[in-house]
Amino acid sequence: MPVQPADVLYTAVATAENGRDGRVATDDGRLDVVVNPPRELGGSGDGTNPEQLFAAGFSACFQSALGVVARREKADISGSTVTTRVGLGKTDDGGFGLRVELTASIPGLDREAALHLVKKAHQVCPYSRATEGNIEVVLDIA
Repeated sequence: MPVQPADVLYTAVATAENGRDGRVATDDGRLDVVVNPPRELGGSGDGTNPEQLFAAGFSACFQSALGVVARREKADISGSTVTTRVGLGKTDDGGFGLRVELTASIPGLDREAALHLVKKAHQVCPYSRATEGNIEVVLDIA
């Protein structure tokens, strides 16, 4: 179910110049970075790239969702981390697409309990919900 305009709580605004080989900045000036294609894609690799920015946002959002789920279930996730790998590759139709691997490390829980929380967080996280049916997201426990 999509978010209705009247229900929006916050809107982030970013503007890109020159696409993957330029600059991207937020309207409040808190983020202002040079973007360059990685060396693997023939770029200089001198700046960050959209996949890194997406991975950073997804990791932070998923970690927060994990916290929400843990509080609901009274689980201790102290010291936990979420690592996100965003792969860019060619699709069958000749275009490009993304693939995401989310790996959570939750030191205080066994693998089964940790995976249970991660699966629940995947249902809560706005990034997970946005990618559902569009991008393959693989969940794992470190």
